[in-house]
Amino acid sequence: MSDTLARKLVVLADSAKYDASCASTKLARNPAAAPGICHSYTPDGRCVSLLKILFTNYCIFDCAYCVNRASNDVPRARFAIEEVVRLTDDFYRRNYIDGLFLSSGVIQSPDYTMEQIVAVARSLRVDHAFAGYIHLKAMPGVSQDLLREAGRWADRLSVNIELPTAHELRRFAPDKSHEAIESVMAGVKNEIDASSDRPGAGKAAPPAYAAAGQTTQMIVGASGTSDAQILQTAERLYARHQLRRVYYTAYSPIPGQESLLSGKPTPLVREHRLYQADQLVRNYGFALDELVDDDRPDLDLRMDPKVAWAMRHPERWPVDVNTASREALMRVPGFGRHTVKKIIAARKHARLRMNDLVRTGARMRVARHFVCTADSRPSSSMDPGLVAQLTSSSEQLTLPWA
Repeated sequence: MSDTLARKLVVLADSAKYDASCASTKLARNPAAAPGICHSYTPDGRCVSLLKILFTNYCIFDCAYCVNRASNDVPRARFAIEEVVRLTDDFYRRNYIDGLFLSSGVIQSPDYTMEQIVAVARSLRVDHAFAGYIHLKAMPGVSQDLLREAGRWADRLSVNIELPTAHELRRFAPDKSHEAIESVMAGVKNEIDASSDRPGAGKAAPPAYAAAGQTTQMIVGASGTSDAQILQTAERLYARHQLRRVYYTAYSPIPGQESLLSGKPTPLVREHRLYQADQLVRNYGFALDELVDDDRPDLDLRMDPKVAWAMRHPERWPVDVNTASREALMRVPGFGRHTVKKIIAARKHARLRMNDLVRTGARMRVARHFVCTADSRPSSSMDPGLVAQLTSSSEQLTLPWA
């Protein structure tokens, strides 16, 4: 690798780390191989290594929350199409990576930028028979023709909603709008639907267009938006555009923009609580207004939102694991989906005891306060003032009715 290419890789891998929409971490299969190689997780839990880079961090937009905004004084670089292709193919053949996550600042126009990104993916697939995973970032305002082309070569597409409300985006990123961003999301959804409806595209054959679907990212805490507003936006995007995932990124102050945005970094625990609430709504049967509402617009940072909900509903406990419905078990703090599945299977053969629950993988330091088994039942007395005593870790709960 030439010194010039190595410098570009350092700059553009560092610039890409702020985009969370591929669920990546900084850990790499071979940390000494190159900057930008990180782990990501597939929907089925598999861990894969991706080359996560920007095509360029030059940008014509001046979004207040973005480190790569036009007015910010940062080192800049731009890859050539063949450089990204060569890096990706070389790392893939060396078994350093399983795929590519490619985003970019906007140069000249959204369409021009997208043409460069699509050209990378097309060259990898066509010229190099690249069989790895490709996740491409779609530019806000890009044409439908380019979206259609991008989905031919990419496994996943994403366009970031950026901020939870249209008002915030107009204020802090005047070159962007929710309407333009959601138009791209709608375009991706329409192409996925059309691909799925083609003859022969049944359950046995994944759709030819962006088979892994689309995702987005929201920045959390850049202004005073509540968790309720954030989660309402996410719920609307899931329903309208069938997103696979909304990613939440805790805001970190950008030098020079303190007067516009919050001057304090968003606690990472807030990002974590939003992910937990998102999961409860999507996968555990909770309605959003059970977690946040007008009286409680923000999640309690001290505890898992499932624990917080359980504390507000003492009449629901304890739940008998030997007779309760799947829906009731899914609401027990400390029980995950796989735990519930194991409990339902195991109780067909014998009445479950506390030791049996331990073997299902349940977090019993939490769950034991909310369930009864064949050999154990917690006290039914609950202190209404208990919530104020809880710490941020539900693993450390000591409840007076236990």
